[in-house]
Amino acid sequence: MYATYFNNKFTNALVFYIFLLLLLLISPFLFFWELITTVTSCFRCHENMSGKVVLITGASSGLGELMAYEYAKRGAFLAVIAIKEPESRLEQVAARARELGSPDVIFVFADVSKVDECKMFVDRTVEHFSRLDHLVCNAGIGPIYSINHDVTKFLPVMDINFWGSVYSTHFAIPHLMKTKGKIIVNASSAGVLHPPKGGFYNASKAALISFYESLRFEVSPTISITILTLGFVQTNIITAEYSTKGVGARLQKDIKDVFPTMEAEPCAKAIVEGVCKGATSITEPRIYKALFLIKFLFPRLHSFYLKVVLRTLKLSGED
Repeated sequence: MYATYFNNKFTNALVFYIFLLLLLLISPFLFFWELITTVTSCFRCHENMSGKVVLITGASSGLGELMAYEYAKRGAFLAVIAIKEPESRLEQVAARARELGSPDVIFVFADVSKVDECKMFVDRTVEHFSRLDHLVCNAGIGPIYSINHDVTKFLPVMDINFWGSVYSTHFAIPHLMKTKGKIIVNASSAGVLHPPKGGFYNASKAALISFYESLRFEVSPTISITILTLGFVQTNIITAEYSTKGVGARLQKDIKDVFPTMEAEPCAKAIVEGVCKGATSITEPRIYKALFLIKFLFPRLHSFYLKVVLRTLKLSGED
């Protein structure tokens, strides 16, 4: 039995390294294929958004707000959604989108973690505009956590980040089928790279990637899906409400020292431009694509890097 186990272990290891070697040998060809695809995409025709309807969740600030402005500049009708809070700027976002070129904008206060409210804002959008072309699932929260604290505090993370997108998608699909529309989901690179201090957030984003990669085959080619695997974008997603010991704000500053970051405005512009060109996945900053490759091909190097990151965050981010 031990000999069989040893043989299987040896065979598995041998097959793995043979495939890895083959992959490394053909990687130059794959690189040029990716390069050619990227260059040709620059000349691809943009989707004309004039007269089309875009629904964006989490639109009162951050990337959701800025994506609304980018769509507005392209002449799209907008439905902007956000939870009703004292500091909510949703009405101002709608007004600004009109100024930037959107022919009509409606704003709806709703909680994406509640299934009936997701149905409500999808129905209201279609009732008002008579169609739906793009669903942008952007609503999300980014908790900083310690497993030693009350884990039930983080139940809203999956409810908002995962179920909020799934509920919205469920009710939007019949309308998107009619217009051959698109689903854009903000899944985050955290769902691939699993950075420290973000276990619940990482899990919610990994669930999004898995769900929408699977859904892609169910709705294609009628509906196309764009999955965003963004790195650290300078927004207010890390909130004190879902961080332990109030370290969220401090860690958000420290993150800039250990991870590549990007300003929100150019990121939103790159997203909408990519979606309108038909991209099925968008990663910004682009350097995160290299990190994905390291994660899968050289897991020990990736693990070492994250240990360095964790040590840095411990030194500067905890009491």
